[in-house]
Amino acid sequence: MPSSFLSRCARAAGALALLLSATPLPAQLPPLISRDILFGNPERASPKLSPDGQRLAWVAPDKRNVLQVWVKTVGKDDDKMVTADKKRGIRQYFWAEDNKTLLYQQDNDGDENFHVYGVDLASGNVRDYTPFQGVRAEVADVNPDFPDEILVEANIRNRQLMDVHRLSLKTGALTLDTENPGDVAGWGTDAKFQVRAAQAQTPDGGTEIRVRDDVKAPWKSLLKVGPDEILEFEDFSKDGGSAYLKTSIGSDTARLVERNLATGAEKVLAVSPEVDAGGVVIHPKTHVVQAVSFAPGRATWKVLDPSVQADFDAITKLHSGDFGIVNRTSADDAWLVGFTSDRGPVTWYKWDRTAKKGTLLFTAQPKLEGLALAEMKPVAIKSRDGLTLNSYLTLPVGVAPKNLPMVLFVHGGPWGRDSWGYSSYAQWFANRGYAVLQTNFRASTGYGKKFLNAGNKQWGLKMHDDLIDAVDWAIKQGIADPKKVAIMGGSYGGYSALAGVTFTPEKFACSVDIVGPSNLKTLIASIPPYWKPLRATFDVRMGNVDDPKDAELVKNASPLFKADKIVRPLLIGQGANDPRVNVKESEQIVDAIEKNKGSVTYVVYSDEGHGFARPENRIDFNARSEKFLAACLGGRFEPMEGDKIPGSTAVVKVVGK
Repeated sequence: MPSSFLSRCARAAGALALLLSATPLPAQLPPLISRDILFGNPERASPKLSPDGQRLAWVAPDKRNVLQVWVKTVGKDDDKMVTADKKRGIRQYFWAEDNKTLLYQQDNDGDENFHVYGVDLASGNVRDYTPFQGVRAEVADVNPDFPDEILVEANIRNRQLMDVHRLSLKTGALTLDTENPGDVAGWGTDAKFQVRAAQAQTPDGGTEIRVRDDVKAPWKSLLKVGPDEILEFEDFSKDGGSAYLKTSIGSDTARLVERNLATGAEKVLAVSPEVDAGGVVIHPKTHVVQAVSFAPGRATWKVLDPSVQADFDAITKLHSGDFGIVNRTSADDAWLVGFTSDRGPVTWYKWDRTAKKGTLLFTAQPKLEGLALAEMKPVAIKSRDGLTLNSYLTLPVGVAPKNLPMVLFVHGGPWGRDSWGYSSYAQWFANRGYAVLQTNFRASTGYGKKFLNAGNKQWGLKMHDDLIDAVDWAIKQGIADPKKVAIMGGSYGGYSALAGVTFTPEKFACSVDIVGPSNLKTLIASIPPYWKPLRATFDVRMGNVDDPKDAELVKNASPLFKADKIVRPLLIGQGANDPRVNVKESEQIVDAIEKNKGSVTYVVYSDEGHGFARPENRIDFNARSEKFLAACLGGRFEPMEGDKIPGSTAVVKVVGK
């Protein structure tokens, strides 16, 4: 552990002794794992091989603890920091195919208006390729056969629409390539690096895949489905004559198919009756589908290309976790592979395809190794109306799983899912003495269209019932103490935390909301302009805030209007610059609680957006959260010195305490 942590513990010995005397600790629990280890910056993370395989890049903190991109020559110790981000840290970067340029994206204090930057590795010069105020830009695609160009999506022409631009890495010239007609949410390119596919959102909330024969040809509809179906474009075949799609047409789960553009004939490449097709590995030059993942609980790979079967078989034996291919060299003689495990840090290997040998590169958090981490166990829970809620249960190490305090940790989206693997939050809660339950409630993705659509217009209704059913399952199993269950989450999970203390005001002992919406009508009114093509999805799945027929539904599903029902302790965390869930979402429910003579603690961070990217802010809020949970549930916590973590921008408002 870092010396700073040890010194803090020494100075806080008196406070800790008082805590121990007030709340007896089970002697069987392992030592506290510091928040710095759990939620601080990784020591090294996100490695990527250069296309020629000569260099390795990764992100790691600088002397100020800000994440930067570093580069070294493979086989040498010439590590060099090549970026100089001032505060937020870099989390998204890419190798350009020219082997000379490193690309990265960065926004301003969490506003998500990312710029695309390029680092010339020879000179060290950094260039902002998209220096437009109020514009969101992102790397859309690279192609090994076009090393001097990249494609960039940006809303320069119209803030509501993401057009495709072609960027010359040599000159920096940014040229409009393909205009968004107004409804396109995503684009696809062919082997010739031409934009030939568009995934559009239809007015009824459905999806249309459009293709064109070349960039001069008109667009034509390939497939068009209603909102009840799953349809996603993945890639074109090498010759451009077929498209790889994920589709649920004619089945419940989404399968991967190859569809002939001329005849419409389809060939099923991979399917599971349990879950939708997940990650798809496609060779960047041959455009052959090599493998598809499926994850009902843990993830497994279905290998489709015999040329990589031996690689997948051997890689599986490197590590006990679940793996994915991060990137590969242009010669395809080396892969960079990442493993996730429930009881250890993310680990990366360089895989030599010729020698069939893996070389350990590093792990994200070496200080986690050897600690008593908890197992994450997939469990299946039945909802009251018979749906299967695939969930993950994490129990504290060293104590009997009987009548424990529990945290229901709810994922965001809601059109996302919880997955097996390392979770700093699950390990944190378990280490503090709590059982942790993560539930894929209806509307979660990955489990077929019936399960997804069962959540339509069920915010605060059956989606919330699923969470209650999961808690009741844990109580019935004897795992959870019914009087000591907390609910916590971010984004939609934050909404669920607010719903928990308003719709079911006495079910939970306390609630922690992170960037959760409180009023669905104002949520939609303040979403980013470039979400325009996605608005129809919200209308179908959440409810149309502008349709009088849905007015009562939307209002009843908004915790704001039941703020007077709150009787349990509530903690709210918010980023001031959040473009998805505006800061007003938190402010208005705090105001309503105050008007109703209730109580809440509200923490806002002036330099954050949708979640807390800076470790100082992340650790600060979690320090407050664990002390809050300890007061509600009786678990352990690591004391925090002073009013806030040094470097944090926390501003705290306490109402009715």
